[in-house]
Amino acid sequence: MGKITIKDVAREAGVSISTVSNALNDVDVLNPMTKAHVIKVAKRLNYVPNLNGKLLKSGKSNMLGFFTTSVSGPYFYVLVESMARECERLGYGLNVFVTKDKQVILSNILGRRVDGVIIFEELKIDEQDIVAMEKDKIKAVFLDRVIHNKTMGSVIFDSYVAGYEATKYLISLGHKRIAYISGVDTMFDSVQRKEGYLAALYEHQLQVDEDYILQGFFEEEGSYNAVKSYLHAYPSKIPDAFLAGNDVSAIGCIKALKSEGYQIPMDISVMGFDDIDIAQYFSPPLTTVRNQIARQGILVINHLVNLIQETEHGKIEKLQGEIVVRGSSNVKTIRNSRM
Repeated sequence: MGKITIKDVAREAGVSISTVSNALNDVDVLNPMTKAHVIKVAKRLNYVPNLNGKLLKSGKSNMLGFFTTSVSGPYFYVLVESMARECERLGYGLNVFVTKDKQVILSNILGRRVDGVIIFEELKIDEQDIVAMEKDKIKAVFLDRVIHNKTMGSVIFDSYVAGYEATKYLISLGHKRIAYISGVDTMFDSVQRKEGYLAALYEHQLQVDEDYILQGFFEEEGSYNAVKSYLHAYPSKIPDAFLAGNDVSAIGCIKALKSEGYQIPMDISVMGFDDIDIAQYFSPPLTTVRNQIARQGILVINHLVNLIQETEHGKIEKLQGEIVVRGSSNVKTIRNSRM
């Protein structure tokens, strides 16, 4: 049997097509018994309404779109789960678009396939695209990119302050040679955390050594390889501590250090960012900067829905980090103070 249509439901229920439409769209013009009968028949036939037809009539889809280049890793798991739950609470669905193709992104955004969009900052949406979106009155919230106008806003994690405070914490333990494992140099979070790290070193008049800045790409394997390579290349310049751009990078760093015989934190302290679920269960438990990822997802959806409903204009919301001290960091000792 082919796809069930609204005509099939009407014929089976013994009513007109308009009656079926009114029942399924909750239009309050029907006898409650008739409405219940139609809905029961539609369910029995597994009828799926034509969303495109509804879109053409209402101009609304009750769907929001999240555009990103990736959904892999614990950060995105928590973020997408949080956004989906908040969408459901507010009566919206969430479509996730994973692509680097800007034409695909813009055709979905400007084609109004969704009522509003959440855009992850790594996507290459340039100023010209933003002007086009603003002209078309597209409602959008950017994650970790500062955009602010009538129809668009931002929710950002204050990565600069987080990087600065994390480095200050490691300095307070007596560490002076602090290496940084960066993420992706084009990403807002990665750049801001690195800038905060450098600012804290400058403020405390500690040497900034370019060799101490490694590239881990926000990945466990990438960070593992970067740290292993560093340890082999510079055996006389072992850092007192490693500050990793995120928790999975910190985990990769710890695994690399352990493989070379170092004990954490007795020999070297390691610190990450985000406070993902595994951080507290890793060995040793990871000292990190807690990023309110779930809270970020809730704020993004709330702001976007408010923009769609025109109850507020675009704004910038900043979330602050919180240092969580666990077992991977320690006061600098004579044992790890090697030249």
